[in-house]
Amino acid sequence: MNRTYIIAEAGVNHNGSMIMAKDLIDVAAEAGADAVKFQTFRTEEVISRFAPKAPYQEQLTPAGESQFEMVRRLQLNEIQHEELIRYCQSKNIEFISTPFDLYSVDLLVHRLKVSRLKIASGEITNAPLILKAARTGTNIILSTGMSNLGEVETALGVLAFGYSEVDKKPSPAAFRASYTSEEGQRYLKEKVTVLHCTTEYPAPFEDINLCAMDTLQQAFGLKVGYSDHSPGIIVPIAAAARGAAVIEKHFTLDRNLPGPDHKASLDPTQLKEMVTSIRQVEVSLGSPRKFASRSELKNLPLVRKSLVARKEIKYGEAFTEDNLGIKRPGTGVEPIYFWDYLGKIAAKDYQVDEEI
Repeated sequence: MNRTYIIAEAGVNHNGSMIMAKDLIDVAAEAGADAVKFQTFRTEEVISRFAPKAPYQEQLTPAGESQFEMVRRLQLNEIQHEELIRYCQSKNIEFISTPFDLYSVDLLVHRLKVSRLKIASGEITNAPLILKAARTGTNIILSTGMSNLGEVETALGVLAFGYSEVDKKPSPAAFRASYTSEEGQRYLKEKVTVLHCTTEYPAPFEDINLCAMDTLQQAFGLKVGYSDHSPGIIVPIAAAARGAAVIEKHFTLDRNLPGPDHKASLDPTQLKEMVTSIRQVEVSLGSPRKFASRSELKNLPLVRKSLVARKEIKYGEAFTEDNLGIKRPGTGVEPIYFWDYLGKIAAKDYQVDEEI
């Protein structure tokens, strides 16, 4: 049985508060998630002061506030990261983060020693960031919202190059060569998981296109999963049933809190329900073999049927369609032999409903 790795995406739903950040870790651990994920960035490195907010951000954050100002309020510094990592260790849940700039990659891997990085959908064309992440040698989860197969392949080429080529100069041709190389493919299979994603908050069900998760697996032969922005928990459960290696889902302490992502996040009760449901799906998938399970064997004789006497049958009387019936329980002769018994002679007397 394959176990889905469940990431509870705290993101920036801490609203800049360490108390809220720790409460989010508590919720994720209590829900049974494997990891809780935050976001690591230096605002001045990733957001232009002239960058507009997304429409959903405009609706959920103060009017007149720029995207730069909104994001800067949500930035965590190195000391705060260290404190959150220690807190995750005390709660036995993995700390993961998404770096949005080169400095943050170094911070997470070399100074904070995280074991894997998440590359956000919006960074899939950011080759310098992807290359920097791969050259750390750490495991990478690559989200693919808003992209096509060609863009995903290009990003994978950058990762393959970063893992396998230390001294060569980066270039599109070098990325393509690394992607098609045996060594590059070996690194990708060992270290990379690709997530299907629909980058909208919340994502409409008609735009989820969950079957594309299968297409990613068929196209690239890598571990695949799903990063979910849809309402509720139905789609991530369906993704787990389709074999997602990783499920990522935003959550919050309260969906009514101010901030850009709370409305599109699960509350603590929903998060726990999602994790429980995914674990139930994993158990339910079982084996591809078709056989009677241990739990149902006890019911087999109760619900199957046997050949019985429909009416009294005397010794020496022939079995006919008129006097031979099929009824529960299934502890006697199976009905498949009904026609074999027709015309045979009874070797004893039978009462009504007595098994033949």
